[in-house]
Amino acid sequence: MSINATLFVQAVVFLLLVLFTMKFVWPPIAKALDERAQKIAAGLAAAEKAKAELASANQRVEQELQASRTETSNRLADAERRAQQIIEEAKARATEEANKIVAAARDEAEQQSVRAREVLREQVATLAVKGAEQILRKEVDANVHADLLNRLKTEL
Repeated sequence: MSINATLFVQAVVFLLLVLFTMKFVWPPIAKALDERAQKIAAGLAAAEKAKAELASANQRVEQELQASRTETSNRLADAERRAQQIIEEAKARATEEANKIVAAARDEAEQQSVRAREVLREQVATLAVKGAEQILRKEVDANVHADLLNRLKTEL
């Protein structure tokens, strides 16, 4: 055989091989490559979507944390205001109770003072009668002179 014939036969065999490959081998490979490219694209899209969702979730978490901090500070402020109000109420009640105790003590002191005056009047009247008795050197009848003694008590 000659080189030309061999070259021609090799070219025909190569063309048949290329046609066979293009008809039967290349479509499944191209299909597999396309499917793989679609899977990669879908994976990248899912990753981007997950990244966006993560950013959104982080933002929501940050908002919730801020709301929680605000609510906590509001509750603390309310608790402090309530504590101050309770303290003020307790002070007012204590002042009121102290005023009542002072008033009761004043009333008691006044009553004791009145009782002491009465006792003192009785003692002064008795002493006056004894003094008059000694001056007159005779006994004075207290029942007879009760009116006189009562007037003397009121004057004292």
